[in-house]
Amino acid sequence: MDFRLSPAQRALRDEVRAWLRATLGPNWVGEDADVVDQDWQTALWFNRQLARRGWLVPAWPMEYGGQGWSPVEQLILTEELVYARAPAGARLFGVHMVGPTLILHGTQEQKRRFLPPIARGEVVWCQGFSEPGAGSDLASLQTRAVRDGDDYVINGQKIWTTAGHRADWMILLARTDPDAPKHRGITYFLVDMTSPGITVRPLINMVGRHEFNEVFFENVRVPAENVVGEVNRGWYVATTTLDLERSSIAAMANGRRMLDDLLAFCRAERWDGLRLIDHPRVRPVLADLHIGVEVGRLFSYRVAWLQAQGRVPNVEASQAKLFAAELSQKVAQGGMRVLALYGPLREGSPWARIGGRFATHYLWTVSQTYAGGSVEIQRQIIAVRGLGLPRG
Repeated sequence: MDFRLSPAQRALRDEVRAWLRATLGPNWVGEDADVVDQDWQTALWFNRQLARRGWLVPAWPMEYGGQGWSPVEQLILTEELVYARAPAGARLFGVHMVGPTLILHGTQEQKRRFLPPIARGEVVWCQGFSEPGAGSDLASLQTRAVRDGDDYVINGQKIWTTAGHRADWMILLARTDPDAPKHRGITYFLVDMTSPGITVRPLINMVGRHEFNEVFFENVRVPAENVVGEVNRGWYVATTTLDLERSSIAAMANGRRMLDDLLAFCRAERWDGLRLIDHPRVRPVLADLHIGVEVGRLFSYRVAWLQAQGRVPNVEASQAKLFAAELSQKVAQGGMRVLALYGPLREGSPWARIGGRFATHYLWTVSQTYAGGSVEIQRQIIAVRGLGLPRG
């Protein structure tokens, strides 16, 4: 593949950058590595601005409110949004997961009902997949859904539900046939989060932020018309959603922004009479991180290029996910080494360097080697599907 952008793609990138400067203003700081923004109202406002510009769901087909963009064009937009630390507003779930899944597997009525509000930035979604006993081994989930007339009655628990406290709707997997093999007997539901019987409890992460939740379902009634795909074959619908989650350009763009912030700091600060960027103990660290960020970026671009060719980048997406997860930790650790005793200081401290971002990033990246599919699972996919090795 040609890793260079075409003239039209470079023009799009420049257009996005100019629009972000004009929309967010010259003093915008933003938050890094955050799906659920602390300033939630600003995040919702920004998503509506994206929708008005036609950039909230640009990769969707035009008939569903999109622009019909190629995967590479979508990647360019996402990369610039994350690099600018633009508000996220949990759009990942509705825009990149729910919408494309419904376009492929939803009924005409489901598409008519659910896609336009997502495209307008009017509704927030969350993902109800993981359970206390079913994370990487998701097919072991035990949340039950039992048919009762025109409804299904759902009982069970989900955990690590990002944006569950903000969401209007949830995509949920529940077991509808407990006697079937574990990858079968699972059904994919669309659940109104205001339904009676749903309880959302916060899980505060080690960064001190409320992004995760545990969600309990007690006799929650969901209309049968909210089933996506076939009953008992929801696992195959879910694999579409999971594949859409793994392009990894957001992690790479965030890592590149963190590295650029660190480089700017090292150019301005001095140690032992030298600029930090020229110090022999610092330069190898920065060079290693720069190489890693560039390699990871090319992994992500390769995934988008394969999609543009009509191919399914299953193994390649796992390679990008694995590399991005481990590189995120490496960038955080490298920054902490360069900042030395200033490294652990976070925002609010008058002595913090680079706004205390690296201390926050250091804590946040702990989860990146298992969020969205653990690195062990990614290695297994690469080994079995990519290299043809026997399953161990």
